Amino acid sequence: MKIFVTAIVGLLLATPALAQRVTMPTPVTTVLRTGTPIVLRFLEGISTKEKVARINDRVRMEVAEAVVINNVTIIPAGSPAVGELTDVRYKGMWGKSGRIVGRVLNVNANGRTIRLSGMFDSKGGSGTVGAIAVSAIVFAPAGFFMTGKSAEMPAGTTVRGFIDEDVPLTYTPQSTSAQPAPMVIQ
Repeated sequence: MKIFVTAIVGLLLATPALAQRVTMPTPVTTVLRTGTPIVLRFLEGISTKEKVARINDRVRMEVAEAVVINNVTIIPAGSPAVGELTDVRYKGMWGKSGRIVGRVLNVNANGRTIRLSGMFDSKGGSGTVGAIAVSAIVFAPAGFFMTGKSAEMPAGTTVRGFIDEDVPLTYTPQSTSAQPAPMVIQ
């Protein structure tokens, strides 16, 4: 019985020391602010060649550079994102060049879809100068056959978007030796 009492007294005296070593850091709440820039990369190319691109087509993207706040990665690189084509013009006669215009829509991070804003565009080179020169020198119908160039945005092209809503965040700071705790987007 004496050994049992000694063991219990020893545990009671050691408990405060154990509690100090086991205390968990306090969770931190912050906000990912509207207007925070985010760099995105196209996963597939877009082109007006062969008239494949269409208005309202969805464009698959990914985050090219992680979004970091207070040394905590909020949106990891590689997170999926989506854009949408808003205007497509194909190359045409008289040197008219192709054009692609689109907007970024959203990104998915840690199970949450975050609204984005921002535009992207590409314009093919113009053949207008050549068309005008040929039609002026030779005869007017020749410019009719001169076309501009198609617009292209190859896979890997980066564009900038912006966070379009305030996003509340909660994370637990960790010491540099500990594995980072998962960040929660509310």
